[in-house]
Amino acid sequence: MAGKKSSAEKRHAQSEVRRLRNKAVKSEVHTFVRKYLEAVQKKDQNASLEALKKVQSELDNAQRKGVMKRNAVSRKKSRMFKLYNVTFASSAN
Repeated sequence: MAGKKSSAEKRHAQSEVRRLRNKAVKSEVHTFVRKYLEAVQKKDQNASLEALKKVQSELDNAQRKGVMKRNAVSRKKSRMFKLYNVTFASSAN
């Protein structure tokens, strides 16, 4: 009987796998956000736009996987776009 797992042990093992997967997805999002912020600080519009697209994609991916909630993703994307527009508004004129 030593080979049997209790349901609590199984649930714990499952939650650990999910926790590590969620942590990896969040880490990816944080990495792309950091790269975006660095590009904005350097005032590099093209790099910032590319990084912004990648951040948006990663956030949508995290939402689709259920790692982040819809409103949190929307809020972060809104703030990223707002930062881009404020930073590069003068170069459009």
